[in-house]
Amino acid sequence: MWPVSAAIVSAPVSIPNLYFPKAKRTQKLHYGALKCSFGHSSPRLRVSALKDQLPDSATTPEDEGRKLSSSDNKRGGGGGFDYGWLPAFPHVLVASMSNFIFGYHIGVMNGPIVSVARELGFDGNSFLEGLVVSIFIAGAFIGSLIAGPLADKLGCRLTFQIDTIPLILGAITRWRTMLYIASVPGFVVALGMQFAIESPRWLCKAGRMDEAKTVIRELWGASEVENAIEEFQSVSMSDGSDLDSRWSEILEEPHSRVAFIGGTLFTLQQFAGINGVLYFSSLTFQDVGIQSSALASLFVGLTNFAGALCALYLVDREGRQKLLIGSYLGMAISMFLVAFSVVFPLDELLSNNLSILGTIMYIFSFAIGAGPVTGIIIPELSSTRTRGKIMGVSFSTHWACNFVVGLFFLELVEKFGVAPVYASFGAVSLVAAAFAYYFIVETKGRSLEEIERSLNLKA
Repeated sequence: MWPVSAAIVSAPVSIPNLYFPKAKRTQKLHYGALKCSFGHSSPRLRVSALKDQLPDSATTPEDEGRKLSSSDNKRGGGGGFDYGWLPAFPHVLVASMSNFIFGYHIGVMNGPIVSVARELGFDGNSFLEGLVVSIFIAGAFIGSLIAGPLADKLGCRLTFQIDTIPLILGAITRWRTMLYIASVPGFVVALGMQFAIESPRWLCKAGRMDEAKTVIRELWGASEVENAIEEFQSVSMSDGSDLDSRWSEILEEPHSRVAFIGGTLFTLQQFAGINGVLYFSSLTFQDVGIQSSALASLFVGLTNFAGALCALYLVDREGRQKLLIGSYLGMAISMFLVAFSVVFPLDELLSNNLSILGTIMYIFSFAIGAGPVTGIIIPELSSTRTRGKIMGVSFSTHWACNFVVGLFFLELVEKFGVAPVYASFGAVSLVAAAFAYYFIVETKGRSLEEIERSLNLKA
């Protein structure tokens, strides 16, 4: 989630740029080098494993032995928990504060929307109530298109700091205490980024090799410096990476395929109804008997948090594609459950309980896959040269669809009822699960450079 300005949109651009050592390959790597192409007769993306076509720069068994030994050392002698992520954690935590800021904005707009509408004189006007909640998304749409190229040109640290300026100014001019205190985490992000590290990939792309080596040494140890730099440079030489990529390049292969996947994933994500359910959860809970908006928001927040913890555990164990498919199937079942409870109520109490259960299940299902995995897999599939621009296009699509759903959700519920609207969310979720099954390339356990080389292979 990201706030009014471009401040938050840069978060998913920057975080995936952090390079982590390759995962231990104790089992057979069945993904190999992947080839993706569009068929002539249909838009289906064909994915095939080409194990024997790994580039010459692929690691040798001796290299793997050295990396496994280094990984074992980081684990403290073998068998224990992997603490290799700890050096990067403070930097990622600071960047993640931007997500908290936008989540806070959504929360404070969701709870008091009824009182705000009453004070401003449009209580009961579903269109204007939706407009109040969704209007700031227009700023996020513009910020999405700006933040990506800024991150490509200036780096993630400086982009974050620049983006906090409108965020802070916008927060401190609000007319309610709970809104303008959102400027505090904005200051935290701006100051924290002064001490955060820059993406070593971007430093290498910018020709600042000494700084890139310093960052790699601090994060992963001196033994990883040469291997990482060599891998960065091998991709840079193959795609001509520099700081002046053109927007038109995302229309060329293989970038256009990734942009298509990114835009489609975010379109399906939004029309599966997540922000319609989240933005107006307090109103939805009121309809099924829960009058306290604070209690409704608490349920939503705890469910989202629990789902995020599950995603953290599962994403590198089960893989991105499985989580996406399972997540959307769970969302579909949840929405159909809510629709069923409304259309075929056995009794009022049971109907209310089923509706609440379906809403909580839906949010949890979204939080374990459709939410986090969508933001992870797009930058993983994107090339170093066009990652910022592809993320910009993907997130601008996200915000445009988000705006439409937020604007018309209440009006559609009033016109057609909860059941048909939520059933349509379930139907879109099924389409999204099918899209993930046929189109998504699994990226689990592979470095960004390996993924980029495999996507650049010609048929």
